[in-house]
Amino acid sequence: MTVNNIPFQTIDWSSVPKIEYKGETGSAFWQTLQFPGLRMRIVEYSSGYRADHWCSRGHLIYCLEGDFTSEMNDGSAFELKKGMSYIVSDEISSHRSVSLNGVRLLIVDGDFLGNEKP
Repeated sequence: MTVNNIPFQTIDWSSVPKIEYKGETGSAFWQTLQFPGLRMRIVEYSSGYRADHWCSRGHLIYCLEGDFTSEMNDGSAFELKKGMSYIVSDEISSHRSVSLNGVRLLIVDGDFLGNEKP
């Protein structure tokens, strides 16, 4: 695992640009901060959003506002609402997000979520 030294800093998310990514339906708006081995994002899914791909990367996700569903490629699904989280390591599952009414998330991912096999 990579060890990185990130100095103390405050983040004014209102000054971080939003980049739009089209989904299969709707849009995702990402505000991204990248550090060595670590990525932090505030992500907003519009109403009617459905991801256009299956993701197998690891994430730590905290639902700030709204609700969404994480669909798994095995057919299961998990509903998350404001105040709920999920965590998964790289290559453990394939998932995609769907939000009927819109949602705002804090997403953290990076080297610490690597699926290291002994």
